[in-house]
Amino acid sequence: MTKPKIQAVDTSAAIGQDRGAPIARRALHDEVVQRIRGLIVQGELAPGERVPERELCERFGISRTPFREALKVLASEGLIDLQHQRGAVVSTITARDVDDMFQVMGVLEALAGELACARVSEAEVTAVEGFHREMLARYREHDLAGYFHFNQRIHEAIMQAAGNPVLGNLYGTLSARIRRARYMANLSKARWDQAVAEHEEILAALQARDGKRLGQLLREHLLHKADVIKAVLLGV
Repeated sequence: MTKPKIQAVDTSAAIGQDRGAPIARRALHDEVVQRIRGLIVQGELAPGERVPERELCERFGISRTPFREALKVLASEGLIDLQHQRGAVVSTITARDVDDMFQVMGVLEALAGELACARVSEAEVTAVEGFHREMLARYREHDLAGYFHFNQRIHEAIMQAAGNPVLGNLYGTLSARIRRARYMANLSKARWDQAVAEHEEILAALQARDGKRLGQLLREHLLHKADVIKAVLLGV
């Protein structure tokens, strides 16, 4: 049976691209969302900072209408707050936010890992292996944006292999909210090394179709990221 397509929020086009270039008319709304999301995820727009509407409209070569529509999408993802008189402001992340979001995300990914091992096809395993190789190549090149892109492709591929659209939709919604926090975690060299080692174990568990092991690894992987992010937020 063909697995239903899981809708996940994509930041890959926003990461590593020229976010200052004018935007073509094709798929304008989605492109604006991706561009602004990329500015937030990679830290060019910092938490608590006002989103400069006029400046970015000029930078992207667009009118205010698609820009404001994009802001509504980002507000629904929890990346910005729409405030009276101040306009759009990049959302802040607290240690409590990290705990709450990553606890839920850990449960979702653990379940996805268990389901994926029961349902995954050889083609899907091969795809994850390919993403893993690409991720390792970016790691060796110290290409953080490229690493982040293929890391996310792995997690999304496992979720897709789980074949549960309800689970996938919940994952997609929450994933957008914690994307910026996940990126913060990988800024630490020590954490980056640890994450790569964890991904080696994750791949081995998927190849072995060991659902219990994969679920445990995915949950621990996220909780380790949460610990690092909280340390960054608290300055320790």
